Amino acid sequence: MTQAVYVRTLLELYCGLPHTAVRRPTPQDRQIAAQLFDRGVPFCLAEMAFLLAIGRRSTHPPELPPLAPIRSLAYFLPVIEELKLNPPDPDYLDYLRARIRPGDRFPTVSGER
Repeated sequence: MTQAVYVRTLLELYCGLPHTAVRRPTPQDRQIAAQLFDRGVPFCLAEMAFLLAIGRRSTHPPELPPLAPIRSLAYFLPVIEELKLNPPDPDYLDYLRARIRPGDRFPTVSGER
């Protein structure tokens, strides 16, 4: 996958996430995506970080004030680092996809794993 394809696909995925306020990536988001590519972060790891973070947000207790929408790709950087330090089982991505609540649509990228 080239850097251009990686960045474009990652940003499309990010902008389609539930809990995000962004529908068009910012220049900073593009820069972060390019840096992830340059650092060798596999696409599937970034996708897994998206899913894990959204899954965690989805368990936010309804009696508490709502969480603010995600406004930057930088929100996911700590989760990416967490997953790099403790790589999960490859089947974990499928598990996370199944955990997203039905109202929380999550776009998938065919052929990526």
